[in-house]
Amino acid sequence: MKSDLILNKEYKTWLANIKLKVRNAQLKAAVRVNSEMLLFYWNLGAEIVAKQARAKWGDGFLSQLSKDLMSEFPDIKGFSLSNIKYIKQWYQFYAGNKSIGQQPVGQIGQQGIAQIAQIPWGHNIAIISKCKKVKEAVFYVQNTLEHNWSRDVLIHQIESGLYKREGKAITNFSLSLPKPHSDLAQQTLKDPYMFDFLTMRKQYDERDLETALVAHVTQFLLELGAGFSFIGRQVPIKVGSQEFFIDLLFYHTKLHSYVVIELKTGTFEPGHAGQLNFYIRAVDKQLRKDGDQPTIGLLLCKTRDKLVAEYALSDIHKPMGVSEYKLTHSLPKKLKSSLPTIQEIEKELGEDLKK
Repeated sequence: MKSDLILNKEYKTWLANIKLKVRNAQLKAAVRVNSEMLLFYWNLGAEIVAKQARAKWGDGFLSQLSKDLMSEFPDIKGFSLSNIKYIKQWYQFYAGNKSIGQQPVGQIGQQGIAQIAQIPWGHNIAIISKCKKVKEAVFYVQNTLEHNWSRDVLIHQIESGLYKREGKAITNFSLSLPKPHSDLAQQTLKDPYMFDFLTMRKQYDERDLETALVAHVTQFLLELGAGFSFIGRQVPIKVGSQEFFIDLLFYHTKLHSYVVIELKTGTFEPGHAGQLNFYIRAVDKQLRKDGDQPTIGLLLCKTRDKLVAEYALSDIHKPMGVSEYKLTHSLPKKLKSSLPTIQEIEKELGEDLKK
């Protein structure tokens, strides 16, 4: 009986390991199939462009090509006229840019698209539909691979202008942190932060904003970026005989640092930096453990004067940054795309985009 029990435990452990291997194999197969299909799309796009250039064929032949391919391969949903046009557009977006050789995407050809071929086709369409420059597109490709963004998250990041906001906070990291930690910390902070998921009354204070952010902590963490782990709000810190309360406290798993966030619903003032400096020192003394990097502070203000913020941080020795936040439900017109929505794209391409 005892041996049966041991065998049962061993079997369950072994079975769990087999299941994990099967799932990993399925994932690898799906990635490989996606990559092979995108490599085919790349070569097809190249041939379409070459044929049109040499034979002087107009775009009318794309319709005939779509009909012929769909007739021969009725089970493949990627040969609609709409998708054929996207294949051509996708190829031209990267290969048509003379500076692509200097971009992280690599050289033109199979080796050159190894990176962009790793993300799903629907992600690729979203990127080229909403990005105007190869460098920007590559930024979103790399982040999709690094953070495993879903298509909805990817689109949110593009439409919120992450490319232009990442690493733009005013900080003193270059003076207060050693390299390369200072560079990584700088890239972690944005300016401005977009809290377009909040609905606030006309007159609100820091506590209202704090409550709303915690109530929408999932969206808040998404906007903060990968690596942030929420610890608490109004976290008590006792110094001497007095007790103080930190608005929001996080731990960043990549930086291995506590992150103190203070919220200000008005304009940044130099005194705010002194208050945050006090909280950072308290966390360093009371919460920081062996292996933790120095605590980082972030002041989130409704508005800030860049020069005032730079002056205020110049003589602060604790690492901190100052960023604005925006409350908006509608994106600026310059960020809106006149191209089809991702829902319209999915309707054209079929369910295969969901794989």
